[in-house]
Amino acid sequence: MKNLWLFIALIFLLSCKNKKYVPDVSNISIQLTTERFEKDFFNIDTNHLSASLDTLSIKYPSFIKDYLYNILGALPQPDSVLKYVALYKKDYQFVNNEAQKKFISFAVYQKQIENAFQFIHYYFPNYRLPKKIITFVGPLEGTANALTQSGIAIGLQAYLGRNFAAYQTQYISEIYPSYKSRRFEPEYIVVNCVKNIIDDMYPPKTVGKPLIEQMIEAGKRLYVIDALLPYTQDSLKTGYTEEQLKGCLKNERAVWTFFVENNLLFETEATLIAPYINDGPNTPELGSNSPGFIGQFVGWQIVKEWMKKNKQKSLDELMNTDAKEIYNEAHYKP
Repeated sequence: MKNLWLFIALIFLLSCKNKKYVPDVSNISIQLTTERFEKDFFNIDTNHLSASLDTLSIKYPSFIKDYLYNILGALPQPDSVLKYVALYKKDYQFVNNEAQKKFISFAVYQKQIENAFQFIHYYFPNYRLPKKIITFVGPLEGTANALTQSGIAIGLQAYLGRNFAAYQTQYISEIYPSYKSRRFEPEYIVVNCVKNIIDDMYPPKTVGKPLIEQMIEAGKRLYVIDALLPYTQDSLKTGYTEEQLKGCLKNERAVWTFFVENNLLFETEATLIAPYINDGPNTPELGSNSPGFIGQFVGWQIVKEWMKKNKQKSLDELMNTDAKEIYNEAHYKP
């Protein structure tokens, strides 16, 4: 009986040790509203297009310019804009129709983003968070999320469900193969918003760096995402499938051994390291069931080890610590 209680106590201690720290952010007030730009845009009167766009400009004085010229790519000449808008509205009406069915209300996603913003404010109190969510419907091959002067803009055309017919067309499937389009689900909205904000705070600077440093830089971002979205599935944060993530965890030592034994850690040749730091259906050298961009998983594990040894470090300090220093101090040995 004594050994049984000792075993139970050991399990309890291990579970406590592995439990993620999640701060209480319930008292942090976030002021956030949602504007459904796509509803107003697709309701414009094409018989009086110039006047309708003028009305839209009054309601969305800044975003209308981003939408027309940056998202739609219209030429900044009045006649060209009118022709482009009329054609685009006609061609994309079916996409907007699907978006309105899929997102009758955006309240659930606004709540998720508000919660993420609470954690962002907790960890990065000096960062100026957007006050508005602006939803839109843009080109299928275009922008899904963007930080604009008006707020955080979310392209609903990128979240209509992996089986949406338009994603299956030859043109779009060539741009977004199935391993990418399977992520065109609403649950990725908050993850992509958070990734955009992290990139805004810490613009990526990895070009020309050795593979190990690029993996750690990706791992740093994943560590921060994990802190800002503590209740979100790790598969959504990584972009892996559940099975791919389980495989990474199960074969963590083998994955690390592969990089070490093939002398890849300090490789800088872009063509040689691209398969490990770019998205893809898998990592061919590690098998068809492995995920693409496996470097972020390795980097994430190294960063976790480093943070265990540096519990006093803030997320900002982590992001500003040189990747080489993290590698040398982590002593990562899975």
